Amino acid sequence: MSERPPISPRSPRAALEPEQLPPPPKRSDRARNPFVIVGNAIFTILIILMIGAGATYYYGKQALESPGPLQEDKIVNIPARAGKRDIADVLSREGVINVNPWVFIGGVFALKASSDLKPGEYSFQKNASLRDVIATIVDGKVVQHAITIPEGLTSEQIVTRLSDNDIFTGSVREIPREGTLLPETYKFPRGTTRDQVIQRLQQAQKRVLAEIWERRNTDTPLKSPDQLVTLASIVEKETGRADERSRVAAVFVNRLRQRMKLQSDPTIIYGLVGGKGTLGRPIKRSEITQPSPYNTYVIDGLPPGPIANPGRASLEATANPARTRDLFFVADGTGGHAFTETYDQHAKNVAKLRASEKQIQNDTVEPADDPAPAAATPGADTNPTATTPKPTNQKKPPRGRQGAAQQTNSPPVVQR
Repeated sequence: MSERPPISPRSPRAALEPEQLPPPPKRSDRARNPFVIVGNAIFTILIILMIGAGATYYYGKQALESPGPLQEDKIVNIPARAGKRDIADVLSREGVINVNPWVFIGGVFALKASSDLKPGEYSFQKNASLRDVIATIVDGKVVQHAITIPEGLTSEQIVTRLSDNDIFTGSVREIPREGTLLPETYKFPRGTTRDQVIQRLQQAQKRVLAEIWERRNTDTPLKSPDQLVTLASIVEKETGRADERSRVAAVFVNRLRQRMKLQSDPTIIYGLVGGKGTLGRPIKRSEITQPSPYNTYVIDGLPPGPIANPGRASLEATANPARTRDLFFVADGTGGHAFTETYDQHAKNVAKLRASEKQIQNDTVEPADDPAPAAATPGADTNPTATTPKPTNQKKPPRGRQGAAQQTNSPPVVQR
């Protein structure tokens, strides 16, 4: 029988104390290797970076693709020389984006568009995402504003219109030569200089004039493109009706062939006021015979230059006038004109116009102290034209209304 070790009695305090544990095992030499420590640190950092990159990618994708706050399409102007932070502030202020500016900047870097952001006026679509917004600015497809230059304006009047339009910048250095601008509808981005606009109108006029001159009727007595523009400007001021242009042109071409004075009222006005375009009052009888290089009641043939800027339709009508023998035309009271070959029939048409005007005046309630221009019949232009060319070897016919159907503010000729 084996012997048991003797029991050594302990005090209660000693009995409560834990028995001494063995010391922990020593770390291996490999664990204490500095390369292992550095490797573990690098691995840990890589894991953290991968998690961060994944989170950033997810958040960035959401920020780029999520619908934007715009409730409807909106036009926003990105000023010139604006930095990325400035652009972000503008877009945020206009409600195009609702993200932190740094998110916008991050999106620009992510899309590699840092150097491609262009200033200008852009149209952003409803709910455009951040990606769409950045792509719009990168593409540089700025808003194009449609600008209409009406036919029959003088160069001075056109320059005034451009000066009053706030989408353009700069000033026009000099008034372009009359007849060198093509009236038409053009599109320009905001910030275009006015000189650039003038250059574009001049280039368009040169191109169109060259095309029309090549297709002209060579039987007309017009010897140069400049003469074509001059006569077309008179036609432009005489009628605004498309169906009459070639016939009005024929009257003047026939008169040139017969060496008759053109006798066009708009040339009187241009001789008096030049580029201002409108007289602002009736033509006086004394002004009909007042000498002027442009007054075709006084001079023979064409005036020295255009009296306005004719449109494409008037240029084409003048280059290819109707084949008629008409030498006269007068307003017919319905917004058009009555054309005739003889002076006697022309005089009858003038008398008919006078009777029509008198009837309209009689139907007017309590005429004013100073007789106003006779009102046009329903559906007629507010200023029926009435250049009434006459042969120089015949009695002067009663005068009708001043030409330029498009100039609705042009007054009738005063009867003395």
